[in-house]
Amino acid sequence: MVTEEVTVNFPWLSTSILFPIVGSFLVPFIPDKGEGKQVRWFALVIALITFLITVAAYLKGYDPNQEGLQLSERVTWLPDLGLSWAVGADGLSMPLILLTSFITSLAVLAAWPVSFKPKLFFFLLLAMDGGQIAVFAVQDMLLFFLAWELELLPVYLLLAIWGGKKRQYAATKFIIYTAGSSLFILLAALAMGFFGEGPANFEFTHLAQQNFGTGFQVLCYTGLLIAFGVKLPIVPLHTWLPDAHGEATAPVHMLLAGILLKMGGYALLRFNAQLLPEAHAQFAPLLIVLGVVNIIYAALTSFAQRNLKRKIAYSSISHMGFVLIGIGSFSALGTSGAMLQMISHGLIGASLFFLVGATYDRTHTLQLEEMGGVGQKMRIMFALWTVCSLASLALPGMSGFVSELMVFAGFVTDEVYTLPFRIVMAGLAAIGVILTPIYLLSMLREIFFGKENSELIANTKLVDAEPREIYIISCLLVPIIGIGLYPRLMTDSYRASIEALVKRDLNAMEKLNKLSISSVKRINFVPAIAPATQFKFPILLG
Repeated sequence: MVTEEVTVNFPWLSTSILFPIVGSFLVPFIPDKGEGKQVRWFALVIALITFLITVAAYLKGYDPNQEGLQLSERVTWLPDLGLSWAVGADGLSMPLILLTSFITSLAVLAAWPVSFKPKLFFFLLLAMDGGQIAVFAVQDMLLFFLAWELELLPVYLLLAIWGGKKRQYAATKFIIYTAGSSLFILLAALAMGFFGEGPANFEFTHLAQQNFGTGFQVLCYTGLLIAFGVKLPIVPLHTWLPDAHGEATAPVHMLLAGILLKMGGYALLRFNAQLLPEAHAQFAPLLIVLGVVNIIYAALTSFAQRNLKRKIAYSSISHMGFVLIGIGSFSALGTSGAMLQMISHGLIGASLFFLVGATYDRTHTLQLEEMGGVGQKMRIMFALWTVCSLASLALPGMSGFVSELMVFAGFVTDEVYTLPFRIVMAGLAAIGVILTPIYLLSMLREIFFGKENSELIANTKLVDAEPREIYIISCLLVPIIGIGLYPRLMTDSYRASIEALVKRDLNAMEKLNKLSISSVKRINFVPAIAPATQFKFPILLG
């Protein structure tokens, strides 16, 4: 991991974090009659300026050809605790910073109809904007934990106050799962920061240079895998997500699917793969298996769902399985595909969940059997649903196709794993790829051209898509199609960082292969997982 820092004249990243947070605290002072008309414009302006700040940071201070940390800013904060305000960006974080500010801007626009406690609602959206950018930008592990924790409170309130009938249950389950699991982040941060002699130091560049023992890495990796596995989410740590999506409003849906899940994938790359490479060499086969389980289990569960929100929620879980396979692939192509899958799913997931919210506003139901036959009344809405669903099922020409193809190709062609293991895992993952178009196209048929619900059509004003809704979906489709047609628009922004990360992990694998058997016992997981080069993954026996 390269540690050179790029000096910049303007604190782009600190500004992108603090600007929306400061703006959120100005929301209560905006003159408003209680309907939110002035507040929503103020929030939209703040969100758009934040997006422009992140774009300026990318254009002015970020070089995609460099693998190391850029846009670095460091201020000693609490020296006795070894805590510094250290922010920066590389290929792992910069694309997700841009995604965060972009999705949040559209989520604010999606929240236009909110009239219940609008000041509090938009305050929370703006606070989340800064908090989520901080998760991707901070370069201090203790500071990362603080940003991770502070980001949870707005989500909890957005679910608990504006959610559906079971909002209290969903919000409580969300906070128990995510806050409880994040305890492992704190424990790992303290263990790694106080490792060795000298004062505590939690900065990523410092931790990457530490000679952590294999056993120590395995313990930290296990705890972090649980913490980040909840947020990704990894089956069976996923059960909070369908409940949260089932009760959330459209803007919160967009933030959950578009940004929140990506925090788990990013953290697995940043901490588990980058800072703990020897442990990653041992856990990588498990990530492959867990990814396949995610894809198949969630796809089958989505197929059986009759609630529209829960169907799309399980679809999101299935698609995040490709991220796990890419991270565990030991291939630059596969890992790059995992990164692109996070970006792609952020855009596609946000578009689908926004359409779910827009459809519910018209039909006042989420049950597929109660919707049928609305296609003639909402033709533009049907067209938007069709395009976004085709993107989700990985139609060629869309970003989802490129990202999933990269993951498959990177994993199958990488000789770290034996050919039988690669064939079996890829074959099982392909089941999810086959199921996805079945349940998505069946969903479209039931909603728009299924058995007509005469009571719904007679008693409900089925207004077609409004200009605001068309604009939001169009903004999401432009990068979805753009990346699908020319993936280098995105992959070039992180290629150097991904290649350096994979090289680091491969070096750790070679190091493990040379370890003395006095500290570890060398065994094969199973013949299918043993690499073709006869490398034997060491399993720590403690």
